[in-house]
Amino acid sequence: MDLLCAEGLPGAENLNVDEDLAVLDSWAQHIKSEIDRNFHHYSEDPAYFYGSTNFYKMALMAVVLYEDYNIRYNPKWMAAPGTEPADDHFFADSRDILIHGLIGQQRMGTCSSMPVLYVALGRRLGYPLKLVMTKQHLFMRWDSPTEKFDMDGTTKGVSKYDDSVYRQWPFPISDEEIKEEGYLKSLSPQEEVSVFLSIRGACQTDNGQLGDALPSFSLACRYAPTWKGNQVMFAQARRRLARPVPSVQQASPMNPNIPADPNPLQQAPRNLFQTP
Repeated sequence: MDLLCAEGLPGAENLNVDEDLAVLDSWAQHIKSEIDRNFHHYSEDPAYFYGSTNFYKMALMAVVLYEDYNIRYNPKWMAAPGTEPADDHFFADSRDILIHGLIGQQRMGTCSSMPVLYVALGRRLGYPLKLVMTKQHLFMRWDSPTEKFDMDGTTKGVSKYDDSVYRQWPFPISDEEIKEEGYLKSLSPQEEVSVFLSIRGACQTDNGQLGDALPSFSLACRYAPTWKGNQVMFAQARRRLARPVPSVQQASPMNPNIPADPNPLQQAPRNLFQTP
């Protein structure tokens, strides 16, 4: 679903979803073989992995992604925690924010894409991984009936945390924000799609494609209608265009003045309504 949300965006001109899915399948199998081959590291020092074979699996995944596939955080976007640069156009290049940038030649991403890559690979191996949001940050969670822990994989390796860290980092969040924005909860498949669509809309907005951004934000609201952030982005996009919502299929950055469709959600590409 993340790959589908990259279609047609700046930076995704050479996107081939089928090829990228095949790459993910191949990487997952290599990761599994390395996890099995190196299990002696856990047996020799379980405490190093917090006594958790599941955290060991994620740590080895991080090692393989860093050493074998050269996955990196794009240094262009490294900033001190709590800083919020104005008008930085963070979303302008889709390769920085959706996972095709990590799978392709660039092999760089950000917190918008790196946790998604981990989750996509882990789920191929049967791991109970979830995406989780905090303020302006996306992270991942091992979420099973017997074990639950938060992780960040945006540096070399993977770090293990609990929710208290993400209440303060990278920005402090209040109980009200947690309730209004869906922070710190394991996202459902529909909520994951909402996140990907909002990222797509932000990329389109940064590139002046307001006619396309509006239906992206509209669909994001459909999948997570109670999130305040979704409502705000949708309202801002509507104000910028100062006209009704256009059709998803008709909207085009080359023709922003097309007539509005009375029911744009019914015209959305069918694949955006499939469960990820």
